[in-house]
Amino acid sequence: MEGALQKIKIDNKEFEIRKFDKKKDSVSELTELLHRSYKRLADMGLRFVATHQNEEYTEKYMENGECFILTCGDKMIGTIFYYTRNWDDIPEVMKRDDAVLFGKFAVLPEYQNIGLGTKLMDFIESHAVENGKNEIVLDTSDKAQHLIDYYSKRGYKFVQYWQWPDVNYRSVVMIKKLT
Repeated sequence: MEGALQKIKIDNKEFEIRKFDKKKDSVSELTELLHRSYKRLADMGLRFVATHQNEEYTEKYMENGECFILTCGDKMIGTIFYYTRNWDDIPEVMKRDDAVLFGKFAVLPEYQNIGLGTKLMDFIESHAVENGKNEIVLDTSDKAQHLIDYYSKRGYKFVQYWQWPDVNYRSVVMIKKLT
């Protein structure tokens, strides 16, 4: 498990969280993972970018931060993205020096509900603290109540609504104090 940042064992299966390696990992596989993991949202009529982004978009997107993947053996089964670069047209809470945004959080459907998403969330929150951040920010659709509930149980609080230009829903921006 070379390059593992965290090793996890669940139900006698070994998993690892590590950085996406452009030399050995497949952008195509990552893009497909996002499509499959976000399918439930697409079936709800929500046009998250991850439901339809192409490989070129995925590759270009990785320039905005650090992409971490969850693997089991050679199979990529989850991902989470830690933004290190901000844009101009984003909520002010996402621009603060002591806060960081995460996104593209996904676990393949057949691996959901066994605690792997929780492990990815724990990892990204710890990573934020290790990088000097006091708060972590996310956004999701106001129509994805199951996600809002999940994040609320983890201590995330509503900050504001936001409308991104490339989606067909209003986003809920949430923040969690880490320290």
